[in-house]
Amino acid sequence: MKKTLGYITLAATLFACNGQQQTKQEPVAQKHLSRVDSMSNMPQPFEIIDWKMMAQKFDNTVFDFTATGEHWPLVWWDSTRHNYNQNVVGVFTAIGDDRQGTHNKGMFHEALANMGAVLGATLTGVNKSNQNGLNYVGMLKNYFNRETGWNIMMNNTCPEVALLGGGYGRDWWYDVYPNMFFYAIYSKYPDQKDFDSIAHSIAEKFCGADSILNGNYDYSFFDYGKMKPMKNNICTQQDAAAGHAFVLYAAYKKFGDDRYLKAAKSALSALEKQPQNTYYEIFMPFGAYMAAKLNAEQGTKYDVQKFLEWTFDGTPKCREGWGTLVGNWNGIDISGIVGSTTDRGGYGFLMNTFDQAWPLVPLVRYDPSYANVIGKWMLNAANAAKLFYPQYMPKDHQTIPQKADVTKGVIAYEGIIHSPSYPQYKNLKAPVAQGDGPLWAPKNPDVSQFSVYGSGHVGIFGSIIATTDVPGILQLDLLATDFFHDKAYPSYLSYNPYAEAKKVTIAAGNEEVDVYDVISRSFVAKKVKGSCEVNIPAQSSAILVMIPAGAHIEHKDGKMFANNVVVDYGAGQTP
Repeated sequence: MKKTLGYITLAATLFACNGQQQTKQEPVAQKHLSRVDSMSNMPQPFEIIDWKMMAQKFDNTVFDFTATGEHWPLVWWDSTRHNYNQNVVGVFTAIGDDRQGTHNKGMFHEALANMGAVLGATLTGVNKSNQNGLNYVGMLKNYFNRETGWNIMMNNTCPEVALLGGGYGRDWWYDVYPNMFFYAIYSKYPDQKDFDSIAHSIAEKFCGADSILNGNYDYSFFDYGKMKPMKNNICTQQDAAAGHAFVLYAAYKKFGDDRYLKAAKSALSALEKQPQNTYYEIFMPFGAYMAAKLNAEQGTKYDVQKFLEWTFDGTPKCREGWGTLVGNWNGIDISGIVGSTTDRGGYGFLMNTFDQAWPLVPLVRYDPSYANVIGKWMLNAANAAKLFYPQYMPKDHQTIPQKADVTKGVIAYEGIIHSPSYPQYKNLKAPVAQGDGPLWAPKNPDVSQFSVYGSGHVGIFGSIIATTDVPGILQLDLLATDFFHDKAYPSYLSYNPYAEAKKVTIAAGNEEVDVYDVISRSFVAKKVKGSCEVNIPAQSSAILVMIPAGAHIEHKDGKMFANNVVVDYGAGQTP
């Protein structure tokens, strides 16, 4: 059923369900990021593809052992049985990667590819614990490096893989990020065999590491076997503290151990105290998310603005330029993609773009003052990200458009760059879709520019992004990637990029609900189901929470509750 509400003012007076008028509260004032302010209000050429469909098609196509064609299938069996006595499925990092498949005993495959693909599919409704009789979730245990004594998830299954180009214990983000993926997957498969003990081990290792680091994360990596911080030729990666904080707070929410909460706060405080931006690869947006979440749930006072500026601005101390790209290159908007803002004029990566949405979209539940910032960035990112795929990028802006068929429509280029890395493509005009695969190994073919590992993370976008009946106004799911969150009602962010107010139809679900807008701090619909129409002011946002119709509303401890569930973390107390 669709209920038309016409142009209901989002700043309307709040009414309790018993009909008594409540004190009107001021709408949430919006904060700004200069880099997002400079992005296009409506990026061009404009098209939002069906990201959920893309994610499900990726899963169906890539996890097909019978797939035919050059360089297919992209999965194989690894029977080396490292860490756990089971065979596991490997996924290629890039199409045609010479280091992988049945070469080298089949043991070189990366957690970033496998875990990303498993999580992405799961987020879009695929049960990866029982897919065609295979338990892909259980196979992830083999990345838990107990043979080495590290006893955490790592990007590879064994040290020998370092010799194959996979990296091992030398680059901190590679060691921490798989544990963040594990906890996200664990939240979706809590009953998976051995996952409880693995989660405990990871939490204990990270908690112990934070205690040893004692506020000083100025290291290249941490040896979780020897429990010793290390430096090498790689930049110090202070933003690994945000990865620690994410895992430790998730462990606290799962197990209730106050030591994990204390360590999560300690890690995030260590990052916040950095005198300048230390964004290295993936963690800084998680710092912003954790700051907002801890502030809302634990009453801390972390500087969300600082973490977001560090995420977007491209001003790191060591990895110069790492941030979020802004620009229109030869009539094509590339704003919103994530990577180096300076390398050869700018070089954004698909995986990083997908993954930045994981923490930043749910952030606005905890700090709605960034609704416009995140809404506008996501509109640009959702539009630009399709350009990584050869079928959406003009052929004269690709390095190997003649090889596009090998992707089967589900594998994208690894990156988009302003000036190509390869001399033979130097005459191509920006933006140029390319990848680094041929640089990883001397025998890697040109098609290794197509990134399987990055494309596998598409389910993050697929679970978050839905379109509405107004082009350019998205309905972003704020709970999709908010793992281990407290009980919550369906919550969505919609940003209006237009210079005038727009009436938009929002999906409200199959049960009768009262629709509360966090931004205006008002109910904008009562007793609706299916969908409803709301009016969003010009270049403004609505955060719409679908509360069970007739729920008991109360304000306490600076929050608004509906049937004892928080719906607004900053609504204040009603006299």
